[in-house]
Amino acid sequence: MGTIITVTVISIAIVAGMFLIHRLDAQHDERIAASPFSDALPGSGLWSRTRERPTEPEPPAADRHERHAGGRG
Repeated sequence: MGTIITVTVISIAIVAGMFLIHRLDAQHDERIAASPFSDALPGSGLWSRTRERPTEPEPPAADRHERHAGGRG
């Protein structure tokens, strides 16, 4: 009989602890969401870094080869 009571008390303590941790975590998330500094910085998202585009278009490969070959001789 004592074992059943002990197991029941420990189970209730575990469930109460889980509920308390869940409530504290939700409260923390609400505070973070309300913070004025919680928004992401502009340009820090995944889509802004996926591909950097060159400022000037590159010439075709044949033009680059002729330009470099002409400068050596």
